[in-house]
Amino acid sequence: MNDDEKRQLRSQAWFGRQDKMGFYYRSFLKNSGFPQDQFEGRPVIGICNTWSELTPCNAHFRTLAEHVRYGVLDAGGFPLEFPVSSLGEVTMRPTAMLFRNLAAMDVEEALRAHPLDGVVLLMGCDKTTPALLMGAASADLPTIGVSGGPQLRGVYRGTYIGSGTNIISMSEQLRAGEVSLQEFHEAEGGMNRSAGHCMTMGTGSTMAAMVEALGVGLPENAAIPAADARRNHLARRAGRRIVEMVQEDLVLSQILTRPAFENAIRTLAAIGGSTNAVVHLLAIAGRAGIDLTLDDFDRLGRDIHCLVDLMPSGRFLMEDFYYAGGLPVVLRSLGERGLLHKEAPTVNGKPLWDNVKDAPCWNREVITPFEQPFKPDAGIAILRGNLAPDGAVIKPSAASPGLMQHTGRAVVFETIEELHERIDDDSLDIDESCVMVLKNCGPKGYPGMAEVGNMPLPQKLLRKGVRDMIRISDARMSGTAYGTVVLHVAPEAAAGGPLALVQNGDLITLDVAARSLHLHVEAAELERRRAAWTPPAAHASRGYVKMYVDHVMQADQGADLDFLVGKTGAPVPRDNH
Repeated sequence: MNDDEKRQLRSQAWFGRQDKMGFYYRSFLKNSGFPQDQFEGRPVIGICNTWSELTPCNAHFRTLAEHVRYGVLDAGGFPLEFPVSSLGEVTMRPTAMLFRNLAAMDVEEALRAHPLDGVVLLMGCDKTTPALLMGAASADLPTIGVSGGPQLRGVYRGTYIGSGTNIISMSEQLRAGEVSLQEFHEAEGGMNRSAGHCMTMGTGSTMAAMVEALGVGLPENAAIPAADARRNHLARRAGRRIVEMVQEDLVLSQILTRPAFENAIRTLAAIGGSTNAVVHLLAIAGRAGIDLTLDDFDRLGRDIHCLVDLMPSGRFLMEDFYYAGGLPVVLRSLGERGLLHKEAPTVNGKPLWDNVKDAPCWNREVITPFEQPFKPDAGIAILRGNLAPDGAVIKPSAASPGLMQHTGRAVVFETIEELHERIDDDSLDIDESCVMVLKNCGPKGYPGMAEVGNMPLPQKLLRKGVRDMIRISDARMSGTAYGTVVLHVAPEAAAGGPLALVQNGDLITLDVAARSLHLHVEAAELERRRAAWTPPAAHASRGYVKMYVDHVMQADQGADLDFLVGKTGAPVPRDNH
């Protein structure tokens, strides 16, 4: 680079100075063995790593980071790896979602505080992807996302099984007495055979696809298995490309445009993706300054066919998706039918369409043709009505067709503890025509909006062979889950939404085609109940949890903290001495 380009590098406000502070900044890097010409005048690239032994999905990220490092060095940059809070979906209580916004704060402030010109985000486990994208969007440096990739297929007694999806189905079989505890444990050993996130189209895989559809990741980011060497090749290419992006001053806000989010919403429908992507995309858009609403998901996604036959909606797994051609095939199918903003920019410097227009499909069982889709008109549906005035979501591709229009008697559980206490009591007054209602599991109520919306069915009904019922809550559910489950009801019960007023015996009508969720209770009676309602007790008197509950927005707004919406950019802060 010439001298003008060097002066434009943000990192030179640290390393390019010939004074006391320049001495400070340079000399302490030299104790790690870096000669001065390694970092003075070269783009300094942060490798934002969410590796942690507490996050099994991201267990291979030390290796992935090394390949990014090689790529940065190949291109003449200077890589510096740094950790941020890692959110382990399977280990964190009460829910990793409670800490998504905290991790986003960690990322944003780390990018702004350090001498970085660009960043590569390493993310995989469910909440690490949106957290890193949210923080990076608020800092707005040149940014590339590299997902960790899905696990290899699960295998149990010669049959493929999928993470999450078969955990749910086999746990119900165990409760129904259809499998033994020994068989249950045997399946555990065959489910998760490699590093990587869930190999179903769960939230981890869905968000990796969103990274690619948004243009923030390189082509094929979504589906290369974690154990496949081509995942490391992708990481190395990302390391090379981020140096070029710094030189081009291609910052994240130039990628996260309105057309990019519309592409992501249509892609979400076409892959049968997780309902969790709705709340995450809303939050990311809020950081990027894009006015995205629930209505956009319904308007853009409702007529999109589900093209991908993957669990939990179908049969196959992410490994099969990759071998069939991966997300580029889906994007090409959308683009050929005018359902893609083809000109949307991507991090490799090309319009999205240039990356996918020639993508071949190698297996039409896994990725079906648009004219013969796996499931027609299967995008995320947004429901409204007097039970969800600010909206609720349902995933039609994972629901039972016979329950998509149904009226039933409410069986209410005020808390998750009450649900667990009563669900297997044979005296519970419930049958398969009832509507299960769970309260106080939203952003404020749990707190953190845990994945408890796909409530277990009563044991007495499981023994009869019942495998699905309508379930309604202000919670989320795992992207690996399935069933006729209404989620993200807003406002939530703990915030005084109508859900808080539902009582046992009330009739509720779900009509997905009409996008309606209606509680058959007169307005005057609801007002009487509201006058008698008291909010739940506070969850915490101090610390992050108190701050979260005090400031978290509702699900229809992305469940971000109200003071974090928007971006500050990455101005160079004052010196530290």
